[in-house]
Amino acid sequence: MGRPVSKVREATLELYRKKGKIHAKQTSGTFNTLRWSMVWLTQIIFYGTCWLTWESDGLTRQAVYFDIARRKLHLFGLVLWPQDALLFAFVLIVAATALFLVTAVAGRLFCGFACPQTVYTMIFTWIEAKVEGDHLARLKLDQAPHSARKLFIKSTKHGLWFLVAAWTSITFVGYFTPIRELLPNILSVQVGPWEAFWLIFYCTFTFVMAGLAREAVCQHMCPYSRFQGVMFDPSTLNVSYDPARGEPRGARGNGRATGDCIDCGICVQVCPTGIDIRDGLQYQCINCGLCIDACNEVMTRIGAPTGLIRFASERELAGQRPAKGLTGKPRVLIYASLVIVFSLFGVYALSDRSLLLVEVMRDRGALLRETPHGTIENAYTVKLINLKEAPRDFRLQVAGMPGLEVVGDRDFSVDPGQIRPVFVTVSAPGDGALSGIQPITFHVVANDDPTTRVETKSSFILP
Repeated sequence: MGRPVSKVREATLELYRKKGKIHAKQTSGTFNTLRWSMVWLTQIIFYGTCWLTWESDGLTRQAVYFDIARRKLHLFGLVLWPQDALLFAFVLIVAATALFLVTAVAGRLFCGFACPQTVYTMIFTWIEAKVEGDHLARLKLDQAPHSARKLFIKSTKHGLWFLVAAWTSITFVGYFTPIRELLPNILSVQVGPWEAFWLIFYCTFTFVMAGLAREAVCQHMCPYSRFQGVMFDPSTLNVSYDPARGEPRGARGNGRATGDCIDCGICVQVCPTGIDIRDGLQYQCINCGLCIDACNEVMTRIGAPTGLIRFASERELAGQRPAKGLTGKPRVLIYASLVIVFSLFGVYALSDRSLLLVEVMRDRGALLRETPHGTIENAYTVKLINLKEAPRDFRLQVAGMPGLEVVGDRDFSVDPGQIRPVFVTVSAPGDGALSGIQPITFHVVANDDPTTRVETKSSFILP
C-alpha cells in the first residue's frame, strides 16, 4: 500500500471562491420593493440635485457646487470654506457612527439597500435582464458559442451600460464644474485636463464595478465586509435561516418527517452574492432580504408559515429571550449616544459659526518702540477673513488699557472669501503707570451689521 497523501499537502489557498458569473433569479416581495425604492430615492437625489439653482445676493448659481478653485462649497444658502473644516469632521464622524449603529442593530443593512455598489449593480443587472432575458436565458447565452446574435446582444447591453456609466460620471463632475457649463464643453471637446481625467476615470470605474465586478466587490474588495462582524452582538438582527423549523430538509409527502425547508434552493438562486443562507452567517451576505422574499413565496405556496428565513438575532435562533431595552445592547447604546453627541456638537458649531474670523499676531521683529511724543507702540498683523459672499467693511478697535488706541486706518474692506492681512500699530501712554506685558483685546465689527463682531485677545508690551 502506498503512503497516504498528507491533507496538509492537499490544502490549497483560495483567494476567492471560483463560482463563475452569478446570474441571480429575479424575485418580488417587500424587501425587493424597499431596495428599488432606495435606488429611486438615491438616484433622484444624485442625478437631480446638480440641476437645482439658488439665488443669493442677486446672483443665480448651482445650488450644490464644490468650487475647488475658490476653495468653497455651496450648499443651497450655506457657503462653507476651509475654515469650516470642523463641520466636515462632525459630518464624517456622525456618518461613520451612524453606519456602525445600523450595523449593530441590523447587520449589513446599508450594504443591501443603500451602498452605491448595490444600487448601481441593481441598475446594471436590470438592464442586462431586459436585454438578455431572465437568469436562465442569460446563463444559456453565456454558454453558447460565439455568433452574430450573441455579439449583437452583448454589444447592446454593454452599450447601454456605457451610457449609464457616462451619464453618472458627467453628473459626478457636474458637482465640481457647473453642470450647465460642463455639458457644452463636453460636446465641443473643450474640457480641461482634470475634468477629462475624472470623466474617464469615473465612467470606467462605474462600468467595471457595477457591470463586471459586481458581487466580487462585496465578497473580496470591500473592507467593510471584513470587519463589520466586530460590531455584531447576540442581539444583532441578520438575515438568518431557522434550522429548528427547517431541518431536516426534504420534499413533502414522501412518508417521512421533514422540516419546513423543501430544499428547493431558490434562496441560493436569488442571492446576488451567490451564497447559501442555510449555511449560517457569512460575511458575503449583504442583508438584502431577497432570500426572505423568495422563501416566503414558497412557504405560502406549500401552506407553511412564512419566516423560515427572516431577520433574526443569534439570541432568537437559540430560543433565548430578546434583550430588553438598550441596556441589554451595549454596542447600540454606545453608537446611538455617539451619534447624538456629535450631532449636537455639529448643530452647535453651525449655529455658532461666524462669517468673520480674526487672527492677531504680534510683530516678532520688535517688542516695542518709543516715539518722540512719549508713547509706546506695538506692531501687529491682523488677518481679517470674510466668509460672506459679498465684500464687507470692518472697523478695528482695541481696548484693555487707559489711552490705548489704533494709529492710522481703522476701517478695512475685505472681498468675499478673502483673507486680508493688515498691519496695525497700537499706541499707549508711556507715563510709567503700567509696565510689563498687559492683556488687551482687539474688537472687529462689520459696518453693515453690528451683530457681526469678533473679539480676539492679545498682549501689549510696556517698558
